[in-house]
Amino acid sequence: MANITPAEHLADVLSRYEDSPNPRLAEITTAAIRHLLAFVEEVGLTRQEWFTGIEALTTTGKMCDEQRQEFILLSDTLGVSMLVEMINHVAADGSTEPTVFGPFHVEGAPRKEMGESIVIDQMSGDRPLVMQGFVRDLVGHPIDGAELDVWQTASNGLYDVQDAEQTPMNMRGLFTTGADGAYEVATTRPVAYSIPGDGPAGELLFANGRHNWRPAHVHFVVSAPGYKPVITHLFDRESDYLDTDAVFGVRNSLVVDMSGGQCRHDFVLEPSGG
Repeated sequence: MANITPAEHLADVLSRYEDSPNPRLAEITTAAIRHLLAFVEEVGLTRQEWFTGIEALTTTGKMCDEQRQEFILLSDTLGVSMLVEMINHVAADGSTEPTVFGPFHVEGAPRKEMGESIVIDQMSGDRPLVMQGFVRDLVGHPIDGAELDVWQTASNGLYDVQDAEQTPMNMRGLFTTGADGAYEVATTRPVAYSIPGDGPAGELLFANGRHNWRPAHVHFVVSAPGYKPVITHLFDRESDYLDTDAVFGVRNSLVVDMSGGQCRHDFVLEPSGG
């Protein structure tokens, strides 16, 4: 009797999922199986390499807590997170491009009045910055009631959830536009910073000769009733690492002038039925 082949093994494995009661789950699971088994066969994975990968995933899980999501970092640095955003938010011509969400968003940011500062803890390296513009639709009309969820690192390159010295919710705020669609956020000029490199995501970067730096940016989630929300950043055009962002998030349309303490940029939302 001939030995079973890898192709026969794959067929056997896939056959066990044919009666799944959840069609979408079955689609995702069987696709993952096909790609995983093809990967193992393509690279000729050794037992030791397989076990090293299992250990890395185990360590990744152990490093996750309420402040840190190592699996998101791993997804970011492998380019998966950016691809998910590209697939889930196909930007219409003229609309704001999406980029990665990142692992440091926090729910429940404080509501702010237009023009109010998101800075709670002032630092010696702060360079004041006022970010202004409009939230508009595809034909240029202002959007009333658009919400801007804003967050960034402090001037020491750390988010509040990474730094016990920072006040919770430092450098975070929720802003809502009025009838004119205008927004204004007082903050500090962002700085380039390194994502955590002390876990499996960082180890994989360094082992492949990559760095763990992100260019200076401010995070935004811009949403409004009747429109597709967009997860995005604004990047400082004078920052380092724009061409080598560790998480592949930079888009030319999101690189802006932040010199002189001012930044002007309009966000454009696509109707949710578009």
